[in-house]
Amino acid sequence: QVQLQESGPGLVKPSQTLSLTCTVSGGSVTTSYYYWSWIRQPPEKGLEWMGAIAYSGSTYYSPSLKSRTSISRDTSKNQFTLQLSSVTPEDTAVYYCAREVVVVPTTYNLEIWGQGTLVTVLS
Repeated sequence: QVQLQESGPGLVKPSQTLSLTCTVSGGSVTTSYYYWSWIRQPPEKGLEWMGAIAYSGSTYYSPSLKSRTSISRDTSKNQFTLQLSSVTPEDTAVYYCAREVVVVPTTYNLEIWGQGTLVTVLS
């Protein structure tokens, strides 16, 4: 059973970098052909896909967040990380990590999710 769990500070100061880690158990971040993704949900708003790192190590980012987002991995620990720079209170959200697959071109499935972690950017 593959499980994902987010961890990291719950409070971040404006202009600083938000850093979160997703720990994967029961599987490997290098297994073909999975993608390991980050999604967030601000209060009273919808889900926003932020980006992903593929089994190969390639990264993909949402155009709206690309300039501030970096996703990396540590294969020895079965972990992947999110860094979001220059945060503002608008970045306050519940952050989720997930395993994603391409079902068919242009169709994706976020099939396994972590429980999510709330990150509050102070104002």
